[in-house]
Amino acid sequence: MTPPAESPISIGVDLGGTKIEIIALDADANERYRRRIPTPANSYNKIIESIVDLVTEVESKLNLSARVGVCTPGSISPSSGRIKNSNTICLIGEPIAEDLSRALSRSVRCANDADCFALSEASDGAAAAERVVFGVILGTGTGGGIVIDKKLIVGPNAISGEWGHNPLPWSTDAELAGHWCYCGKLGCIETFLSGPGLSRDFEGATGEKIAAFEIAARAAAGDEAAEAALTRYEDRLARGLASVINVLDPDAVVLGGGLSNMERLYTAVPQLLTRYVFSDRVSTKVVRALHGDSSGVRGAARLWSTPND
Repeated sequence: MTPPAESPISIGVDLGGTKIEIIALDADANERYRRRIPTPANSYNKIIESIVDLVTEVESKLNLSARVGVCTPGSISPSSGRIKNSNTICLIGEPIAEDLSRALSRSVRCANDADCFALSEASDGAAAAERVVFGVILGTGTGGGIVIDKKLIVGPNAISGEWGHNPLPWSTDAELAGHWCYCGKLGCIETFLSGPGLSRDFEGATGEKIAAFEIAARAAAGDEAAEAALTRYEDRLARGLASVINVLDPDAVVLGGGLSNMERLYTAVPQLLTRYVFSDRVSTKVVRALHGDSSGVRGAARLWSTPND
């Protein structure tokens, strides 16, 4: 199948665990249409139907046929063409790109949420002026994506940017015991830097179980235990990013996800990077996402903007 002829409008779909969002962007990245609906629970077929209905609705409203990109939870296996590593269980093992292409009678491109986030922020977001961009989502997990010259780098294994499933570098004695990750490995970066990881660290130090946003609020109010937890978090984040910078040497790191809303990260982490990056100076910018929660759907709309090698 081939996509529709070149159109000034591109359509992005963000398939989340609780909502499906669609957006139409014009050639200047201006929003022409947006809508959200609840994600059908536990039904792959209904998810496909909902996405098709939304695309049909947009194209009818705007009187056009457009190229479609979809931001998915999990990634598509290069060997099988089916979804893997998705927290939306009913998607696992399903050929979503193939099924959507058939239902819409055109080729559809799919990428995971971290890749779409990175592409959005590198295209017209916080790192639009930079050549090499590493996008990071700090939330329930710690996804990552790489964009070079506005082109998303996927890789032969479709895992480019998956820094969260490497071990936490330069671990202290207290960190070496690690925590089991859902991927089956011990001590992954994700188990320390995700929201649940921060919450677990605070609980281990205090015996009290609270959410990551509450830890941030308490630290801002002067709570010493919360401040200590965030100080540990910032050092771990600096170590994790330093290992990426040592390999990729990006012009900018863009942070997104709920934990990226802690303003203190953008002061503390760049200062800490100098301890760990293999250089006499660190020029890599660490910046907050410009488009916030909209980066996923905007990045999906960008999936046709560069060649898909």
